[in-house]
Amino acid sequence: MEKPRKSARRRGRAVTIDEVAALAGVSPMTVSRVVNGHGKVRDATRERVMRAVRELDYTPNLAASTLAAAQHTRIALIYTNPSGAYLRELLVGLLRVASRTAIQLVIDYWDDLDAEAERKAARKLAGKVAGVILPPPLCDSKAAVMELVRANVPVVAIASGRFSEEISCVRIDDFRASKEITEHLIAKGHTRIGYINGRPDLSASARRFEGFQAALDGAGIVLERGLVQQGDYTYRSGLKAAERLLSQRKPQTAIFAGNDDMAAAAISVAHRRGLDVPRDLSVVGFDDTSAATTVWPELTTIHQPIASMADAAIDILLRSIRRKDRSTRVLVDHVVPYRLISRDSVAPPPARRRSGDE
Repeated sequence: MEKPRKSARRRGRAVTIDEVAALAGVSPMTVSRVVNGHGKVRDATRERVMRAVRELDYTPNLAASTLAAAQHTRIALIYTNPSGAYLRELLVGLLRVASRTAIQLVIDYWDDLDAEAERKAARKLAGKVAGVILPPPLCDSKAAVMELVRANVPVVAIASGRFSEEISCVRIDDFRASKEITEHLIAKGHTRIGYINGRPDLSASARRFEGFQAALDGAGIVLERGLVQQGDYTYRSGLKAAERLLSQRKPQTAIFAGNDDMAAAAISVAHRRGLDVPRDLSVVGFDDTSAATTVWPELTTIHQPIASMADAAIDILLRSIRRKDRSTRVLVDHVVPYRLISRDSVAPPPARRRSGDE
């Protein structure tokens, strides 16, 4: 079956939408909806259509009116994220769906703006785009959100810790995820666990810390004040926080960092101090970005499907933008599943290993 298609391409015959529909077992209209991002299509159907698109190497007709409309849909990603690994994952998802739907993706960098500057930047952007995606930390910016809402621009927040009831949101349950990974450490025998918190102005930071506390409370473990150190999700802040934790007279047997960048920094500090990870110190992170697998040992972490979350955010935006009735806002709180990824950075604490109790 491959040879006839290759021959057809050499003769210049383009694959048609009807051929894609036949292979996927759906109508041409459904193929159009999937390719152009119009309408609601079940995930299983969308995946079937996209497999057919890839198999047939289907290229939509750029002159078609539906695709032309998509090309004129400009969606902005506004970022000021200190984590390069997180941003890479986000861009992979956005560029993938932008290519599939032929939307125009506008990327705007807001470098450490105060509230008034954010309002001005949001007003300026509102007249140029049809929708906006706000990843951390801007997903929790009241100034930017309210300005965009006033301008009637659809907005989707990615990875906010809570549904704000002002804009749509794509997120995981940070509380449950943090609680689960802390319980994983406790199950290994750790009772003295250091914690490196993320930016204090982010709702996700608060929810992750609440989950950490809930796991300790459930196990009857009292959290000492000095075992919590402040970071800001950057590698450098993780270095400083880990130094403060590991300088204490009574050492921790584990550290839970609020993201992978800070966890990687904690491993670096441990190595510099001659500690073996995980024999002397277990370390866990959060997000499962590339940083989790570029350190040694590789990190046990929470997998947050960042690229897929970006895909879902675009889908929500397109449905909002193309609603005929724009007089009322339809807000979506889309909670996606997370996974605990167990790697080599966690082991029972030294005392428990010496007792032979694994």
